[in-house]
Formats: sequence, structure tokens, C-alpha cells
Amino acid sequence: MAGVGIDLLEISRLQRALRRRPRLAGRLFCEGERAYAAGRARPAQHLAARFCAKEAVTKALGLDVLVPREIEIVGGGEDVEIALHGSAADRAQQLGVRVQVSLTHSRSIAGAVAVLAEEGDADS
Repeated sequence: MAGVGIDLLEISRLQRALRRRPRLAGRLFCEGERAYAAGRARPAQHLAARFCAKEAVTKALGLDVLVPREIEIVGGGEDVEIALHGSAADRAQQLGVRVQVSLTHSRSIAGAVAVLAEEGDADS
């Protein structure tokens, strides 16, 4: 099973949304994701990249609806991993895949790509 997803987001758009709706961060991001971003100089960059990763994973898995807290981005830099929960985990198990992601951001844009790898595929 092959699958790929990609997403881009203007960082300022997420910043405005989080300012307008302070509880939104708790609905979109897991505690560890918020803590990771809070420890960085520009937290919104890191949250935006994580949101893009959630969207990209949703697309790669072919899910109809993004349920943000079911897709958790763990760590950062080259050590970033995905932890799936709920229906996202069920879908990955059904497909027999694991998800790999790559996150990026500039000063204004964040992005992520998600790729499905067959479970047990050592080359991926």
C-alpha cells in the first residue's frame, strides 16, 4: 500500500486563529506538541508544521475527517515521529502501514509530507 499526503499553511493564519480562540490549541494539539513548541523561539512555526503533518497524515491514510488529537507529532528535527490514536491508528493497522513524516517551515510558511510505508519494510 502506497500513500502520500502534503499540506502547507501560512503561519500567521494559525497565529491569528490561536489568538482569537485561546482554547483552540488544546483541541488541535496534544500536550507534548504544545510543550515542544512552547520551548522554541517561535512557537507558532512549530505548531503550524505539526498541524500540516496532521493534515498530511490524514490525506495519506485516506481518512475523511481530520481528528487532530488522534495524530500526535512526537519530537522534532530529524527525530520526529508519529503516534497514531483512535481511528487513525485503526486505519493504519487496517492498511498494514506505518507513517513517516517530514516537517519544514520558513518565517511565513509551514509544511509537511507524510508517506505510508508497509509495516515491516526495513528500507523505509
